[in-house]
Parts: sequence; C-alpha cells; structure tokens
Amino acid sequence: MLDFSTRSSQTELLDRADIPAADLILNMRELNTINTLLGGHWITLQGFKSLAAGKRKISVLEIGCGGGDNLRVIEAYCREQGIEAELFGVDLQQDICTFARAQNPRLHIQCCDYRLSRFDTKPDIIFSSLFCHHFSDEALVTQLQWMRENARIGFFINDLHRHPLAYYSIRFLTTLFSNSYLVKNDAPVSVARGFKKAEWQLIFAKAGLVYDALKWRWAFRHLIVFRHGK
Repeated sequence: MLDFSTRSSQTELLDRADIPAADLILNMRELNTINTLLGGHWITLQGFKSLAAGKRKISVLEIGCGGGDNLRVIEAYCREQGIEAELFGVDLQQDICTFARAQNPRLHIQCCDYRLSRFDTKPDIIFSSLFCHHFSDEALVTQLQWMRENARIGFFINDLHRHPLAYYSIRFLTTLFSNSYLVKNDAPVSVARGFKKAEWQLIFAKAGLVYDALKWRWAFRHLIVFRHGK
C-alpha cells in the first residue's frame, strides 16, 4: 500500500533526457486534454486573473511551460478582454520547446534551466503548472525565492494535491484511455509527488514568503498566489 503521508521520491520518466521526440509530443497532447477536461487550465486562468486584474498590458512567464498550452489559454483570454499580453515560456527539453513554438509562434520560448532564462525586463507575472512536484522541498524554497525576485507583480502555482482518490482515479483513467506510456506511468507518480496544504505552508515559511492565497481546487489541485506588497 502506497504511503500518502509523505511525498514520493520516485522520479518521472519525463525527467529523463533520452525520451524520443514523438513520445514527448504525445505526452504533451494528452496532458493538454487532461488539463482541459479536469479543469487544470481553468485553475491557471484563475491564478492569472487574480494578479492581472485591472491591467491592460501585461507580461507573463511560465517556467516548465511544456507545450505552451497554459500560455495559449491566457493568450485567448487576454485577446477576448482586449489586454495586450507578452507571453514567455521556458522549458529544459529541446524537443518540447520546438513543439511549443510550432503550436504557437507568438510565444517567446527559451530552452534552458529556468534559472538561466534572461529577459530585457522582468515579467509582471511568473507562474508554473504541474512543475513544482518535480522538485524536492529544498529546491522549491530556492524556486519560490527566484520567482519572487524576478516577478514584478507576483507569481502563482498550480499543482497537485496528494490524495489516494486522486492517485487511484488518475491511474485508472490513464490505464483505460491513454495511448502514452509516459502519461500512464507519470500521472499517478505526479500525484504521489504532490503536496498537502501544510507542506506548502512550510515551504513558503522556509522561503521567507507570505502567500496572498492558498486554495484547494477541483480536481485535487492547489492554487497558491503570491503578490508583492502583501
């Protein structure tokens, strides 16, 4: 029986450097479907709205951007609202960056470790979605501090709540419907590497940050928002 009292240390296949491009792309497409159907993109949009309220011009950076699906959702919202948006993404995998650029040439994609990304002007908002659970708690302390230092308005995080129902549900659903061995393996591992509310509270405390909001969202996600001046 899997122990859900602590975060799993099992690594995901996606973190390997030798995954064929076609497999990575299939993984990205299926993750977009999962995020669409289970509300992941909606949560990202809520985080964006909370920091971008009242702005008519905004710059946004997603770290661990994958195929750029979250950025495209934000782009569509900004277009509907008449907001001028400059959208940046950074990811470590070259094949994934190539895919993201092909999906939307308007996105500014850098292929590197997020800590090495460079911009003429700091972005207004930085965010991550399903990225934090790839890191240890200690590495996340540094990541939160980096986002604070490099975001002009603030940052938000959309990531998984570690829970038995979430774990066994996604394992069942991906076994039935997924055609990607990466998704089948990594989706439940991601949940096992996810977080409970008290863990986020401790990580923020260690980083010396006070979040603006920490909210549970369906389906088994946490949305954490940090705003400068709070």
